[in-house]
Amino acid sequence: MEYQKITDKIKPELDKAINFLEREISKIRISGISIDLIEDIEVDCFGQKMKLKQLAAISFSESRQIIIQTWDDSYMEAVQGAIEKANIGVKPIVDKKMIRLSLPPLSEEYRQDLIKMISEKKEGARRTVRHLRDEIWKEIQNSEREGKISEDDKYRAKDKLEDLVSDTNKKIEEISEKKKKEITAG
Repeated sequence: MEYQKITDKIKPELDKAINFLEREISKIRISGISIDLIEDIEVDCFGQKMKLKQLAAISFSESRQIIIQTWDDSYMEAVQGAIEKANIGVKPIVDKKMIRLSLPPLSEEYRQDLIKMISEKKEGARRTVRHLRDEIWKEIQNSEREGKISEDDKYRAKDKLEDLVSDTNKKIEEISEKKKKEITAG
């Protein structure tokens, strides 16, 4: 069935959206601290996009501090700007030849900030899913117009597409709700 080939195209893309959300949400730590929070932040350095872990050594100091030591002092400003832009809920502090990130204790305000961050990431994933759905729906409609699939198959494909999108949105909701519960309980 031609329409199934079209709807099957979206499955790996929906899985990618779920996996991306899971990775992003796993970076939000409620207890302890992890370099996962920052190591993949993209830094625009001399016209190239590089991950922070490629430009600096990242380590721990004390229980709630991350220390970033760039390989070259000329990266400092770009790294600081990228961290601020990443909106991880912590302002970078430049201290001589290093950048410190002091994570605050988990106050109620900080918990609300984390929940807001999760909601933003959830909405980003849902936008991706909507975009993918729209692309595949256009392809289905074009296939029907070109005579590749029948009108009945177009509506079967639409139903299958909506089921896939609905299942993905449920997974997105479950992932974000689970993390929100961790934060409110932690």
